[in-house]
Amino acid sequence: MTTPTDDRRDLLTVIAFMKAAPGKRDELKAALEALIEPTGQEAGYVNYDLHQSVEDPDRFFFYENWESGEHLDAHLATPHLVDFAARIPELLDESGLSVNRVQRIA
Repeated sequence: MTTPTDDRRDLLTVIAFMKAAPGKRDELKAALEALIEPTGQEAGYVNYDLHQSVEDPDRFFFYENWESGEHLDAHLATPHLVDFAARIPELLDESGLSVNRVQRIA
């Protein structure tokens, strides 16, 4: 089994996580799933994988790889991401969205 960074350590990896506001799990899940198709059409896209926590189904994670930070910045400025960001106060708990840019080292 391989991952994009096995051969491409230069990729920018993003791990984003968030937790649904009380009673908003299904709505948040649908909103996150709706981001996948348009994101797959973007320049610099490598992968954009949505995960849901086994221990706490209200927690969601994106594991993403991008060709560069500039491509990620462009992604964050797309209409579908801007629209989602506007819904964060409604859909996410008080901790909001955490976006972590990381580089694979091993």
